Amino acid sequence: MKRIALAMLISAGMLFTQQICAQQTKNSLVIVTGTGEVKAKNDLAMVTFLVEENDKDKAVAASRVNMKMKDGIEILKKSDPEALLSSHGYYTRAIYTEVTATNKIRKLTGWTVGQYLELSTKNVDRLPATVASAQKTLTLEDINFGLLDSTKKNLNASRLEAAYQNMQEKLQVIAKAMGRNISDTSIEVLSFDSNSIGLDNEGLGAPPSPPLMEMKVAQAVQEPSFEVGESTLRSVVIAKIRFN
Repeated sequence: MKRIALAMLISAGMLFTQQICAQQTKNSLVIVTGTGEVKAKNDLAMVTFLVEENDKDKAVAASRVNMKMKDGIEILKKSDPEALLSSHGYYTRAIYTEVTATNKIRKLTGWTVGQYLELSTKNVDRLPATVASAQKTLTLEDINFGLLDSTKKNLNASRLEAAYQNMQEKLQVIAKAMGRNISDTSIEVLSFDSNSIGLDNEGLGAPPSPPLMEMKVAQAVQEPSFEVGESTLRSVVIAKIRFN
């Protein structure tokens, strides 16, 4: 009988505490955040090529660049017809001698001419062969991998659902800590603020001038090895929850 009485007393105490908590937290407004993320194998490659020539004659250097760029574009189009090509960053820079203790006047010794070419492709499996074929004419400057817009769009639902589920799990913990039931809550404001890994390349400036050199016969290039990796898409949900 004593045990039963003690149990009843404890139960009554817990009920009283819950009632007090319910009264104290009535009409309370809490802000709960949830995060979600999904991972996917990269299916987009962005490659930057460069052609640069040096010569004492500016016209000669420019002609070499123009010829190599034309050949490089034709090679890339043949290797990957579906790739998107974009030329940019054509530059011409004078080369001078260094100033020394005995020679304080800089003298013009030649010219550096260059141009960049960007390639975007979803044909990542063939990328090593495509790059190797172009490297006989063009210089590989940079390469990045990411996700196609269509892939990111297909992953949106999973990303947002994961964020909302995480918010609900946090809300259950908060409600329990406050001695309330999640059924006593209502969502007043729900905001989804999502973002994904950016795929923009950093701005490329003209590299330092190498020594003047003559053109060499292009040699076959061994195919490079690439690991495309994966990208993570993240989403954040912010909810204002009212405890009724």
